[in-house]
Amino acid sequence: MNELPSAAAAQAVADPPPPAPEANPPETRRRIAFGMDRFSGLYVLALIVLVFGLWIPDTFLSVQTLNGIALQQAITAMVGLGLIAPYAAGVFDLSVGSMLGLSVVVVCKLQASGVDWALAVVLTLLMGTLVGAVNGAVIVGLRVDSFIGTLAMSAVLGALVYWVSGNQQITTGISEHFIQLGQGKLLGIPLPVVYLAAVALLIGFVTEFRPLGRKLYATGGNPLAARLSGVKTDRLVISSLMLSGTIAALAGIIFAAIIGSASLTAGPPFLLPAFAAVFLGATQIHPGRANVLGTLVAVFVLGTGVKGLLLVGAQFWVSDLFNGLTLLVAVALAVRRGRPRGRPGRKDSE
Repeated sequence: MNELPSAAAAQAVADPPPPAPEANPPETRRRIAFGMDRFSGLYVLALIVLVFGLWIPDTFLSVQTLNGIALQQAITAMVGLGLIAPYAAGVFDLSVGSMLGLSVVVVCKLQASGVDWALAVVLTLLMGTLVGAVNGAVIVGLRVDSFIGTLAMSAVLGALVYWVSGNQQITTGISEHFIQLGQGKLLGIPLPVVYLAAVALLIGFVTEFRPLGRKLYATGGNPLAARLSGVKTDRLVISSLMLSGTIAALAGIIFAAIIGSASLTAGPPFLLPAFAAVFLGATQIHPGRANVLGTLVAVFVLGTGVKGLLLVGAQFWVSDLFNGLTLLVAVALAVRRGRPRGRPGRKDSE
């Protein structure tokens, strides 16, 4: 004879337990507050424009200021984009600032010595590639930590700047055709901005849509696992440093064309903002990894903020202060996200 269900069992059948609460209620918190996890840099940029636009509308909200920011940040952005490949592969290249400075001197010195400007450009680019290869050989072949190896290379390149130039600024013998590379325009757009767009498209295409990009990120994330999967990690690290050196040399060539001479102190000031842009960019668009769009957003957030502060009368040192604080914040955000890639140096035991 079947027993009748108890009152408690009957009540449980009549009233099933409520469903478990969602991990991230309503629309995943409205897509994390309208994309603040991915597009916070764009919101900050909009806020900066709004603040300075209301504060100094006559000087800040002008085409001249916009062109000035784009032109001034083109070199920094290019150096930052060049850092993405080694950063993705798990190494840092601290020699890019001095590489830029040496390229400024070499491309002008060659022209002043009678070398055709086009050949001078090609030789300077090859020099950047060679320096990147030497960095790669030191890090991969000698197993020197990337911070130490590239910092030492930075000192060597800084010394070469004064040796090659004879401790003299080079202002004569520079071709007008070469100067037009930096001071000309294409459809009203300054040529350095056009070069930046071309470099961004190239690096973005490789890192986002080609297998090489996935291998780079795999190498930086877990070199041992990547190697066991058949990825030639050592070759990728060397290639990434060669690319970084080449782009730093290109940035130096363009900078020399912009100013029309060879400044002996041109390179080092670009190192800090370039690294700040890469670190901050790693928290944008594709949080957790360095990427082209994020780096560009970061560069122009930094550049626009500094420009606004200078226009309202801030001291010249505010640029270093702003970039330094931003770098600290960006690194803190990257650590908080637990970003595994871009660690200093490389260890085979990883």
